[in-house]
Amino acid sequence: QVRLVESGGGSVQAGGSLRLACTITGYKDKSNCLAWFRQSPGNEREAVATIDRDGNARYKSSLEGRFTISQANARNTLYLEMNNLKPDDSAVYYCAAPLGSRMFEPCPLGSFGFDYYGQGTQVTVSS
Repeated sequence: QVRLVESGGGSVQAGGSLRLACTITGYKDKSNCLAWFRQSPGNEREAVATIDRDGNARYKSSLEGRFTISQANARNTLYLEMNNLKPDDSAVYYCAAPLGSRMFEPCPLGSFGFDYYGQGTQVTVSS
């Protein structure tokens, strides 16, 4: 059974930083893509960043330069480093993975293709 568990969320002031982590278990035949999503109240879930097996990353255009996605431990841990946080970054952040049989080139910056999500971790940025 595939399980994704996020951690590292919290409350920070604008300009601050947070590092989110996602521990992935039971995901034996991994797809080549992993991702972070976020959702704030009244808005649809949106892709934040994706990373492929080789470490190639893609970002929501407005976040590039402030957010960094990375992976470790044979891709069983996914990270999202967030710097210079803004109040608009407040949301629940989710890590996500496709069914193991799905392969993408490049990794999609959208919910299509992502089948597994964690329970999320709350990030609140105050002004």
